[in-house]
Amino acid sequence: MLLWLAQWLEHYCHFFSVIHYLTLRMILSSLTALFFVLFVGPRIIRQLRHFKVGQVVRDDGPQSHLSKTGTPTMGGIMILLGVTLSTILWGNLNERYVDLCLLVMLAYGFIGGVDDFRKLVLKNPKGLASRWKFFWQSVVALLVAAYLYFFVKASADASLVVPFLKHWPVVLGVGGFFVLTYFVLVGASNAVNLTDGLDGLAILPVVMVVAALGIFAYVSGNFYFAEYLHVPFVPGAGELVVFIGAIVGAGLGFLWFNSYPAEVFMGDVGSLSLGATLGVIAIIVRQEIVLFIMGGVFVVETLSVMLQVGSFKLRGKRIFKMAPIHHHFELKGWPEPKVIVRFWIITFVLVLCGLATLKLR
Repeated sequence: MLLWLAQWLEHYCHFFSVIHYLTLRMILSSLTALFFVLFVGPRIIRQLRHFKVGQVVRDDGPQSHLSKTGTPTMGGIMILLGVTLSTILWGNLNERYVDLCLLVMLAYGFIGGVDDFRKLVLKNPKGLASRWKFFWQSVVALLVAAYLYFFVKASADASLVVPFLKHWPVVLGVGGFFVLTYFVLVGASNAVNLTDGLDGLAILPVVMVVAALGIFAYVSGNFYFAEYLHVPFVPGAGELVVFIGAIVGAGLGFLWFNSYPAEVFMGDVGSLSLGATLGVIAIIVRQEIVLFIMGGVFVVETLSVMLQVGSFKLRGKRIFKMAPIHHHFELKGWPEPKVIVRFWIITFVLVLCGLATLKLR
């Protein structure tokens, strides 16, 4: 919106031409989202508390979590509002990738919001039935795959990029592209959802990973950088940095309230939407494997649940004291802040490993 206004104003004052710079709009987008969330956060928390939209804590988990019962949940709404507002203000809405990412974020946020509403407001412990949640996640993922394959030729033509190897791409046909897109989107959304179990545990890794994906988006959108670094050139992908900047700002703003001890939890409305957003950005810039590396904490959290369930069904025994794995470490005696910070450190190292693939090819 402001980009269009600046384009009109620069006819009268050349100063407004600076708004065309992606880096400037990324910074402004991030700051706008950050201060918006910091401003509306207390108000949203009060409303959630007023309507008693509070966390329900399992009594078979760490006893320290019982004190969190009733903590306002669905705080992910403030992230979605901040990102949407900031992207509309500073982004180029004529770029299809920006529109797609924004729609995916809101679609998965709606699915998560329905689940939260049913569990926390209607007091239905099952929330949105798992099969229906999975169904709608799948529908959105397949629609994204169809759109990218049939209407955005640049995304579908690119092969699966294998990190550290510049001459060994994996050619994807229509079937391979649909399967990959499906598993990345659905998998990433549920992985972040499973990780969101401790104060601030999920949001900072999301911020770190999406910021790194922003570097890939900037490089992929520039022909000369993409050619030099041997990454797929995706015209228009550079504009995603404005959207990504908004996520970073909104995420940091949310962390202000979500850090230990948390005043608010993001709920499924936040975790599902942010996970899906990571997935769709990685798909657009053809860095699905790099997302797998940088989001290693999300991957391990998901695998711990799968292994725990599989082991119990097949052997009648549990591998971990409790799944996801962050609860396992808590039950082993690690204080909650120590688990959180150590997982942040691991994510930071993994993000650096992912960024290293830009040059080491």
